[in-house]
Amino acid sequence: MIRESANIPFSQRQLRVGELIKQSLGQIFLRDEAKVPTLDTRNITVTEVRMSPDLKNARAYVIPLGGKDTKKAVNALTEFSYLIRKALSKKIDMKFLPKVSFVSDKSFDYAEKIEKLIQKNK
Repeated sequence: MIRESANIPFSQRQLRVGELIKQSLGQIFLRDEAKVPTLDTRNITVTEVRMSPDLKNARAYVIPLGGKDTKKAVNALTEFSYLIRKALSKKIDMKFLPKVSFVSDKSFDYAEKIEKLIQKNK
C-alpha cells in the first residue's frame, strides 16, 4: 500500500498495527461495546485503518451498512470517539493507544463508478 501524500510505502509495523486496530474496532462495533447513544454500531463496517508513522494516530475508514447516512454515522463516531477509544484500550495492549479519527470510505462509490464505465464501453 502506498501513502497518499508521498510515494513512500507504509511500513510493516504500520500495516500490522492498522490491521489489529481494524479487527478490534470491528469486534467493538459488532458487539456494541462502545455504547454510542445515537448510532447502532452493529451496522458499521470498518474497511481500512491507516496508521501514522509514529503509531499515535489512526484514521479509520468506515461505511454504514447499505451506504446510507454515511455523514451522520461518521459525525456520531467522531463525537463519541472517546467511548470507542476506551473500549479499544481494553482490547489492545500498546505503549501508546492511538487517537482514532473516523473518515467515510468512498472506495465503494469509486469502484461502482469504474464498473459502470467498463460496462458502458463493452
